[in-house]
Amino acid sequence: MNRPRAHVVWFKKDLRVLDHEPLAKAGREGPVVCLFIHEPVWWLTPECDGSHRVFLAECLAHLEASLRLVGVGLLQRHGNAVEVLDRLASEIGIAALWSHEETGAAWTFQRDLAVKSWCRHHGVVWHEFRQDGVIRRLKNRNGWADRWQSTMHQPIFEIPACLHGPPLANDPLPTECTQADSSKPWAQRGGETTAQATLEAFLNRRGVDYRSAMSSPLDGWSSCSRISPYLAWGCLSMRTVVRALEERLLTLKEAALCGAAVDRRWNASLRSFASRLRWHCHFMQKLEDEPRIEFENMSRSCDGLREDFSGTAEARRRLELWTAGRTGYPMVDACMRCLQATGWLNFRMRAMLMSFASHHLWIHWGPTAAILARHFLDFEPGIHYSQAQMQSATTGINTVRIYSPAKQALDQDPDGRFIKLWVPELQGVPAAWLPEPHRMTAALQCASGCRIGTDYPAPVVDHATAYREARAKIALLRRQPAARDEARRVFLRHGSRKRRAARLPATQLSLPAL
Repeated sequence: MNRPRAHVVWFKKDLRVLDHEPLAKAGREGPVVCLFIHEPVWWLTPECDGSHRVFLAECLAHLEASLRLVGVGLLQRHGNAVEVLDRLASEIGIAALWSHEETGAAWTFQRDLAVKSWCRHHGVVWHEFRQDGVIRRLKNRNGWADRWQSTMHQPIFEIPACLHGPPLANDPLPTECTQADSSKPWAQRGGETTAQATLEAFLNRRGVDYRSAMSSPLDGWSSCSRISPYLAWGCLSMRTVVRALEERLLTLKEAALCGAAVDRRWNASLRSFASRLRWHCHFMQKLEDEPRIEFENMSRSCDGLREDFSGTAEARRRLELWTAGRTGYPMVDACMRCLQATGWLNFRMRAMLMSFASHHLWIHWGPTAAILARHFLDFEPGIHYSQAQMQSATTGINTVRIYSPAKQALDQDPDGRFIKLWVPELQGVPAAWLPEPHRMTAALQCASGCRIGTDYPAPVVDHATAYREARAKIALLRRQPAARDEARRVFLRHGSRKRRAARLPATQLSLPAL
């Protein structure tokens, strides 16, 4: 008696039905099984948080409902990917395996290598498809932007009208899957429907002030797109976002040509947003090209820059204070506490958090990147590790930025609303003193109900001293011939190929005035 054979569509971080090439193509070949594997190895990574598991559960519930509408369910199995596939093959026989490519953390790469070996051993053809602008086995970055544009303008795969497949039972899932606790009461909710609504609201209503408001931790909350978690988990494809953006720009242009009143802010904001979509894939490409940057300095000339200090008791003390939002710098602490409660923070404040840990506290980016990854609901490894290294000055090519927490408070939160929201012990402090409350006199501290060192901590380090020492160390390093050689290597492999960047700019080899 012949076993039924089905085409297995393996959902990973592509939890949607619209513009899902593996699902659309597998459905044309015969019976399909839509599979999601709950992998315990993920739960053990330092980047995994309960909020991620809650978001995933919401995404899977939406995906299950969408698949039911077209005739199939979502098979959820638990365990090692190879073992799950092996068991499934014994139940039904696998005609072929279909999935999207994934540029993820090292454990996903090792898993995919094992699955590839299993497929080869069992004679199963594995069809993998690109779902973003990342290109595998890329020889160099020349022409990458044009190839990205071409990918974004390929046809969108519609939701299949009807699918069918054999009935299969889900595994009894462990509590890690079904009863995850989120530490983030104000986190975004998961799912393709929510993702599409979030994108629509941004493009048509919320995004008008995007360009001017994106740097503010308060205004950015509503003016930024907020679609990053949905891109990270694949509830939206990058192509869907790009096409929706272009349609919105065309609509605005046509309205203006017809004489309608169009807010001029829209064009600048949406074009700024478009550039960030390209950068999204640009950074993911770095990890695809050089997976070691998850663990090692992009520029090997930076090896030893912070490693020795990071192992000391003082470094551990600083890391604990930074993690708890108790550094004595209100803007830093407010950002950390906001992130821990919501899973989101605008880009400027993310950069400040990472820069402060690396430059002011002189902590290696590895531990701090892991902590931030655990709190970012939109954790995307390719972007995350590249940005962690950029803000830590270990790429060797990017401009070094050492943010002043006080200046960021003055620029981005002049009336102190954000700081007072997340650091309530500073409620009574006048706005003029919020950037640096430790500079208040004893009388002012008493009057404001905030005694520095008792009600709110004194600064963990002195800004001016830490700033000066970090500048000097990085400048000394970048003057070394080995550092210059490494900078050229990194640029040739990862640098943006803008037309003005025909050669490595000298400014990228030196520390600018900060």
